[in-house]
Amino acid sequence: MKGLIRQLRPIITYARIDVKKLFRDKVAIFFTIVFPLIFLFVFGGLFGNDSNVSFKVALQNNSSSDIAKQVEQSVRNSALFEVDASISSKEQATEKMSQGVLDASITIPEGFGDVDSSGLPGGTLEVFFDQSNATGAQTLASVLDGVIQELNASVVPVKQPFGVSVEASSEKGLTQFDYTFSGLLGFAILSLGIFGPTSAYPRLKQRGVLRRYRTTPIKVWQYFLANVVSNSVYGLISVGAMFAAAMVFFDLNVKGNILAIIAFILLSTIVLFGIGLAVGGWAKNENQAAPLANLLAFPMMFLSGSFFPRFLMPDWLQKISDFLPLTPVIDGARLLVTEGKTLVDIAPQIGLLAVWGVIVYLIAFRVFRWE
Repeated sequence: MKGLIRQLRPIITYARIDVKKLFRDKVAIFFTIVFPLIFLFVFGGLFGNDSNVSFKVALQNNSSSDIAKQVEQSVRNSALFEVDASISSKEQATEKMSQGVLDASITIPEGFGDVDSSGLPGGTLEVFFDQSNATGAQTLASVLDGVIQELNASVVPVKQPFGVSVEASSEKGLTQFDYTFSGLLGFAILSLGIFGPTSAYPRLKQRGVLRRYRTTPIKVWQYFLANVVSNSVYGLISVGAMFAAAMVFFDLNVKGNILAIIAFILLSTIVLFGIGLAVGGWAKNENQAAPLANLLAFPMMFLSGSFFPRFLMPDWLQKISDFLPLTPVIDGARLLVTEGKTLVDIAPQIGLLAVWGVIVYLIAFRVFRWE
């Protein structure tokens, strides 16, 4: 027992020192905590808004009828339309549409809503749009058609023989941000695991720090384990900050068990850190480490689902990406965090990570150099 404690003491000591260095290093704090949060807010801004589609339009009412006023009020009060009150002519609307600022111009013509010879009010809304936005204009026309159909039904009640029933599911599904968050989580763990050690270890070699470590009683496995412990602490801090920001600012829907999520994140952090440890431990300087780190990291970023879903890729590319070490990290995190799965449910992802962990740490032990 005493022998085990003696073996673990340098590991705990070095890990504690390494964690303290993080909080004294502003650059390290930036890349560990702030940098992942920047990506979170950028992608959260892009994908975090799950509100209904809206159209920015100009609206001109040239009719004085009550029905025209009713239609105008319906358009202005609808969440589907954002009316630009600064536009007062068709020429202004045309210029705004050519700049891509405006989706369309809606005109309620003179006489709209007036009673004709049949004794019923009538009229036709005029929608003016740019040729480059024909698809959007068709969608807008469909929305306005719904407004007019409702108006028609209030004027001339007609029983509709057919209809459509709409019912919501009992469970709230994933939002676009919920789906994106797991990819950002994987990106943060990958960056921490690969780019951190591949820049730190060559720098320590050049300064002669690792050479001095070699003269101490610390062994390679102890040095590795101490770095794994400190990097796991970094990972939990970084990921914890991301979860807090995602839940506060983007209403992240966390369905999984917190302890299971923490355990999986620790495993993922340890495995991906092994890649950075192998590259950084082998390279003599940053000129050797940086290109190899990029060569390993960038394919994983784009093929494992960090920034866009893998199902958009061809089948043959999906099959290749299944075996990348970042893929089970992102897939497992998504299943745990947003779908409420258990560790048993993600056993395939855990198994693949375990295999990669054995491979990368065997390589790291073989190629590690103190100088």
